Amino acid sequence: MIHATAIIDPKAMIAEDVKIGPYCVIEGDVFIGAGTILEAHVVIQGPTQIGENNHFFQFSSIGAAPQDKKYAGEPTRLVIGNGNTFRENVTVNRGTVQDLGETRIGDDNWVMAGVHIAHDCIIGHHCILANAVALAGHVTVNDWAILGGYSLVHQFCHIGAHSFCGMGSVINQDVPNFVVVSGNLANPRGINLEGVKRRGFTPQQVSCIKKAYRSIYRSGNKLTTAIEEIETLNDETGTLDSLVHFLKNSKRGIVR
Repeated sequence: MIHATAIIDPKAMIAEDVKIGPYCVIEGDVFIGAGTILEAHVVIQGPTQIGENNHFFQFSSIGAAPQDKKYAGEPTRLVIGNGNTFRENVTVNRGTVQDLGETRIGDDNWVMAGVHIAHDCIIGHHCILANAVALAGHVTVNDWAILGGYSLVHQFCHIGAHSFCGMGSVINQDVPNFVVVSGNLANPRGINLEGVKRRGFTPQQVSCIKKAYRSIYRSGNKLTTAIEEIETLNDETGTLDSLVHFLKNSKRGIVR
């Protein structure tokens, strides 16, 4: 399962059924879980921990040192979960000691060609990052978020769950849960109606989300007033719990 031209550091720990293609390089303290596939010319540098059933396409660079001038060789790391796909020319950097010391990627994410995930980013589960998306350092992307091709995200921004960022979006503030944004700079366009329907949200929950969007974006409310109103709009299933938490904890302010 390991091609003869691959170069693998003796310190690396690799499950028996991992497939490693021609001219791959695995360097340093790297763990690769069962069922993972590395196509040709993939480079993985440690400390990096990779779960099971991930697929890395050719010319991916995974776990390289952060692109941060403050980085001085500290032993930071990259942690990747299970079932992710990383297409051609994806770059993912390790963390820095100025943050948590690690970059984290969850499960079942689809990371398309040319994407860059910088140091200290945190990606949840079931996210889609389309071609050439670039995340600056310290960005958080919550579950089920979608970023369209060539989207750019400023450092420390937070992309909420079930949100959708249209192609070419330039994002310099937080994108709340369920919200669609696009443009340079990104502006709100509505809720991710198709996305929440596909994920099984009931008509009552969708109605609740629509009312919350109107409170934030169409009522003229200050954000503090909108948050108070959204708390009263919340249903018995807690549909808006995560949105309220997001809004209360936004550090950069929201796209508005």
